[in-house]
Amino acid sequence: MIRKLQAVALDCADPVRLAEFYAELLGGRVVADPDDAEWVEVHGFEGTPLACQRVDGYRAPQWPGQDRPQQLHLDFDVDDLEGEEKRALALGATVLERTDQIRPDANWRVYADPAGHPFCLCLH
Repeated sequence: MIRKLQAVALDCADPVRLAEFYAELLGGRVVADPDDAEWVEVHGFEGTPLACQRVDGYRAPQWPGQDRPQQLHLDFDVDDLEGEEKRALALGATVLERTDQIRPDANWRVYADPAGHPFCLCLH
């Protein structure tokens, strides 16, 4: 039996930059191996660690299209959607869709991280 999920790895062109974004967003810390610049992790927050790995020729997903599908996205629980949106945008995220303003039953908004991966802030 699998013991636990060790990490979620995100492909990107600049693993340090992406790890710094998520470390700030989640209140974690960047953990880098000086001998391996291709793989950088984010630890120190509640949940499974994130890893950022360099991929040659990386192409960001295009949301919501399927020419370059997202393949996965991350959901984060928040208590203050407006406040966390402001913080995420200041860190380098971009708004993809304010779903809560389009659909009355929705409690989330969709963003892209600096490498283009979609993620959601979900009000709980």
